[in-house]
Amino acid sequence: MTRTVIVGGAATGWATAYNLLALDPAHEVVVVEKDPTLRRSSTMLSDGNVRIQFNLEENIAMSIYAMEFLEGFAETMAVGDHRPDPMMRKQGNLFLVDEPGRAAAEEGLETQGRLGCDSRWLDMGEIEDIWPALASDDLVGGTFGPSDGSVDPSSVVEGYRRKAISLGATSVQATVATLNGGTGATNGVRLEDGSGLGADAVVVAAGAWSTTLLESAGASVPVEPVMRTVYVVEGDVAGADGMPHVFLPSGVYAIPEQGNTFMIAWSTEADPVGFDFTPSPRSKFYDVIWPALAATLPAFDRLAVVRSWAGLYAQNRLDANAIIGQWPGNEGLFTATGFSGHGFQQCHAVGRHLAELITGARTSLDLSRLGPERILEGKPYAEHAGRII
Repeated sequence: MTRTVIVGGAATGWATAYNLLALDPAHEVVVVEKDPTLRRSSTMLSDGNVRIQFNLEENIAMSIYAMEFLEGFAETMAVGDHRPDPMMRKQGNLFLVDEPGRAAAEEGLETQGRLGCDSRWLDMGEIEDIWPALASDDLVGGTFGPSDGSVDPSSVVEGYRRKAISLGATSVQATVATLNGGTGATNGVRLEDGSGLGADAVVVAAGAWSTTLLESAGASVPVEPVMRTVYVVEGDVAGADGMPHVFLPSGVYAIPEQGNTFMIAWSTEADPVGFDFTPSPRSKFYDVIWPALAATLPAFDRLAVVRSWAGLYAQNRLDANAIIGQWPGNEGLFTATGFSGHGFQQCHAVGRHLAELITGARTSLDLSRLGPERILEGKPYAEHAGRII
């Protein structure tokens, strides 16, 4: 019997477990979770945004698959009477564009259109007619994805977890200290209590905690734990109820919730690195984020912070894209890290892809350009800056 140990649960880990067992019911799958509540996982602390609007074909293809899979998620993941509802809401994502960013935005739309996506260009006149609160003198238009929206992370994780366990996966609550193996191979993990788990394959899907674990097997990745604070704010913004998720060229974004409530954040190079989950002070919102938002969208000039939380980006410093696949020269070692903020929405395709690689099945998507080889070669494969959120 073949055994795979997956380090890290959450969306990617449990999606991989499910797909392994869907492909090979005889496969032995062990998922090791340090904290099954996942209270500090990037998945659970994300805003749940999902979108097709990327520039790279691989990211677009993974999103197309995710959207299709989510449509039947409740039935596919049903266990007994439990039907996990991902609560997909298609409010749409609107990426506002200034003149310097127009060429890259149009390039992305061309690729999305070629792959069958429904995203489209709106000029500022159209945007202001539909959403008057988004009037701006600084912008030339925006790309709108009507199929984009949000999904409940906890429902997705619980769905994958329950289904994988029903198919035979084992959940172990423990902390993995190191990866085990000799030269050119990984054959298990050593737990913090000194015990070990042997394996034919090890998947490291521990988010920003993956870096240290991979180093124990001689695999170095440029992934850092970057703390991002999300502010929940209230404000008097006309037409907020029908507004899409709004993304500015600077990277500031505003996601409308019920009434006049928004989730607002801005990830920058100045964000702190580390595992301190203390949110940035409210002064950061008032002194840095709000002025940048209101300067471009004057309708957001009356806002007040209600609460905030902080979560991690497993930030890939090379190109801010995922590192997915078998580590070159290390048989049995597979990585799924460096998602840089879009790991939750890519978990469905990544879990399937890793399962196909491990079992030797034909891969459904060609994700080779997102493999670890580019890390070793120092060759970035990046989206344009306006898509890194």
